[in-house]
Amino acid sequence: QVQLVESGGGLVQAGESLRLSCAASRSILSINVMGWYRQGPGKQRELVASITNGGSTNYADFVKGRFTISRGNAKNTVYLRMTSLKPEDTAVYYCYIRSGGVNYWGKGTLVTVSS
Repeated sequence: QVQLVESGGGLVQAGESLRLSCAASRSILSINVMGWYRQGPGKQRELVASITNGGSTNYADFVKGRFTISRGNAKNTVYLRMTSLKPEDTAVYYCYIRSGGVNYWGKGTLVTVSS
């Protein structure tokens, strides 16, 4: 059973930065996509950013220019650098890995941005 563990969430003020990390508990073969979703209070889960095995990235419009997704040197790790954070970025952030048609999910890390 593969587990994804996120870290790096916390409470920050508007305008500050955070870096989220996600690591898989064991090697996953044939990763297609790695990425981050988020779910704010009373909202549906939404895609934040993703990165393919080939390195192509995709960002939601609401984070373009502020967030950067990257893969770690170690396989099965993915990061999300978040800058210029806004109160509306407050959410639980979930990492996911897609491999062979299977989606693996972390349990989430809470990011709270105060105004």
